[in-house]
Amino acid sequence: MTTIIDERFARIREIVCDVLELDEDELTLYGSFVDEFGGDSLQAIEILSSLERAFGIVIDQSELARMVNLSAVADVVAESFGKQ
Repeated sequence: MTTIIDERFARIREIVCDVLELDEDELTLYGSFVDEFGGDSLQAIEILSSLERAFGIVIDQSELARMVNLSAVADVVAESFGKQ
């Protein structure tokens, strides 16, 4: 089970880095996408839709407000798996 979660987290990190155009070593667990990395609302939507496609899940757009850092995104994805 841990391996699956680790693989999921690695994929989430990859998606976020791709969208925010960051190297993986630049992205921290709690760094604010907006304040630290200059992210915007369009990139947030792109992250959400990329996660949905990558994992075959549905994430309610109301969750965008929570998806402010890598840790929060991982939590939202985990919760979405729990709702299936």
